Amino acid sequence: MSVSGTAAAGQIEHMLGQVTPGRYDAYEALLQALTDGRVWMLLWHGTAGAPDAQYGNMQVEGLGYAPCVTSAQELSASGWNRAHELVTGRDIARALFPDRWGIWLNPHAPGGGVGIPWLDLRRIATGLDRMPAGPLRLSEPAIEIPQFYAMLTQNAHRTPAVRSLRRAWVQPALGVPYLAIGLDLYDTGRPSVDAVRVMMQQSIGTVPDGLPVSTVSMSDEYDPVAMWLRANSRPFYDREAHAPAGGSPAAPGYGYPPSALR
Repeated sequence: MSVSGTAAAGQIEHMLGQVTPGRYDAYEALLQALTDGRVWMLLWHGTAGAPDAQYGNMQVEGLGYAPCVTSAQELSASGWNRAHELVTGRDIARALFPDRWGIWLNPHAPGGGVGIPWLDLRRIATGLDRMPAGPLRLSEPAIEIPQFYAMLTQNAHRTPAVRSLRRAWVQPALGVPYLAIGLDLYDTGRPSVDAVRVMMQQSIGTVPDGLPVSTVSMSDEYDPVAMWLRANSRPFYDREAHAPAGGSPAAPGYGYPPSALR
């Protein structure tokens, strides 16, 4: 391995040693290190690069993970006697998250290692700064901003691409809470997306200063906020049904394991 590759592996192991339950800052730093670092994926069948190669797999609290180790030394310590594949964190994230598989770092280590759920692999694959840090706490918004909702509903009615709108209050593991608007569109082509962007720009001026607002596509089957909205909320604007918004319970950590793996 190159000097830079060795340094990256060392950074992963250093951050891995900092992760303890509740230390989301350390866990986030581990994700950063994984992005450009490399891991040794354990192959249950075949050899690296072969068409029949298959990663190992394990189930923890209902979620699937592919086991891996963080260095040649850890590979030796694990006692793994089958083949392995050396791959960057970003590349393995892109390969695994669409099938809802995570990775488990050093499962042989004292304490059992650390699991990275598929939702966090998705963040690695698409950019950690583009998505909120999980686990997320989601609920119906309690803040009263009727002027914003009225303006948004009015502008949505004038935007033919919009089928319905939903809302959620999102509390990331790190960072400030924000209001998420779920956009259900008839199509996601460029003209529709541009029209919806204008709709949001025309409405956002009625939001109180200091209140962050974000949007999420309801057609995104991998986004945890969209997943929660589909399962737990009703539209506050519905072009076809005009259904009023209803309350829904909070769902801590939605889309993540029910207890911390960190």
